[in-house]
Amino acid sequence: MNYYSLNNKSHKVSFQEAVVAGLAPDRGLYFPESITPLPDSFFQNIEQLSHEAIAYEAIKQFVGDEIPEKELKRIIAETLCFDFPCVPVEDNVYSLELFHGPTMAFKDVGARFMSRCLGYFNRNDDKHVTVLVATSGDTGGAVASGFLGVKGVEVIILYPSGKVSDIQERQLTTLGQNIKALEVDGVFDDCQDMVKKAFLDESLKHKNLTSANSINIARWLPQMFYIFFAYQQLKKHNKPIILSCPSGNFGNICAGIMAKRLGLPIAHFVASTNANDTVPRFLEKGNYDPKPSIATISNAMDVGNPSNFIRIQELYHNDLSEFEKDFSSYSYTDTETEITIKDIYKSTQYIAEPHGAVGYLGLKKELAKQPNSIGVFLETAHPIKFLDVVEPLLGIKLPIPTQIESVLGKEKVSTKIATYDEFKSFLES
Repeated sequence: MNYYSLNNKSHKVSFQEAVVAGLAPDRGLYFPESITPLPDSFFQNIEQLSHEAIAYEAIKQFVGDEIPEKELKRIIAETLCFDFPCVPVEDNVYSLELFHGPTMAFKDVGARFMSRCLGYFNRNDDKHVTVLVATSGDTGGAVASGFLGVKGVEVIILYPSGKVSDIQERQLTTLGQNIKALEVDGVFDDCQDMVKKAFLDESLKHKNLTSANSINIARWLPQMFYIFFAYQQLKKHNKPIILSCPSGNFGNICAGIMAKRLGLPIAHFVASTNANDTVPRFLEKGNYDPKPSIATISNAMDVGNPSNFIRIQELYHNDLSEFEKDFSSYSYTDTETEITIKDIYKSTQYIAEPHGAVGYLGLKKELAKQPNSIGVFLETAHPIKFLDVVEPLLGIKLPIPTQIESVLGKEKVSTKIATYDEFKSFLES
């Protein structure tokens, strides 16, 4: 399998080269040269398959022969070491809980898969790789956990100061070893811009930089796995499935659309956003006009210029009319999100966190248009990661899960920076 740059289709690289580089030299995101649908028999028998078997069939064509079958299956098994339940919330509405992993966020899947791919590629190499990652919330913790102690890999995480929750910050600043955290005086987009600029900086070539954001194909593509798992659980209802994804950088929903290209029968996708409404405005007006990100209580979605939207456009061949047939996007305020968290708990006793609540809102809006469907919204993180929002709203005390207890007593270690020059100096030190 080759991958081409979305800025220059004649620039092609292997899976390994795309993973190690992260971003093409022209700043383009990598995209697979071909997508071959899975056979109908795979979907007919999906209930009988294990998670590992489903994931292997979904990903193998994108890896090709660059990782042997035995090694790829080991990587998948180590990635999928936790559950992905679809929990009924109300009639025809399910929550796909993606927070049962080591850092209690959906990004555990992509981070674990990518770290193990890099580990395999570095198995006989003394060359060090520096992984750069910008985070608006959960990416940093998932990457820190997934790459902790991986041979030949140093991880540098950039996060916006004061704009991640306390638990999120502890998860990315307390592990030590090969994990370093930079606290940026700015917003997520500033962090992401610094990372992209570093990739293009010729004077940093010797640092062997790569990215662990969803711009990296090894972080992005494995997010297909749990969309398949949702279908496996909901297929028995024999209804069209609408999937609503809380969307920030749009990697997660883009992976869902990739799953559909592989033949997965998802009828409609909803990209549910907070006040950072670049994509809803695009669908309404036909003009892609990114704006600086706005801080919200669903902070992992505080992205003004979502990197992965260009991949979605590529999947639909930049045909807006085709895109709109199976894709909608709606935006919600913090006030609407807070009211929804309270309403869901009052009527069902289900505890949603801010991102899941935004996903629920978008799902309900689309179900009103397609009432004979069944809907699933993605709960992308455990409510404990947003206890400062959830506990006061619901008047409850959340129990502390084991995964979170392990970081609460540790000392935060981070370096404060404000400019790219400071970032570059840190990389060169």
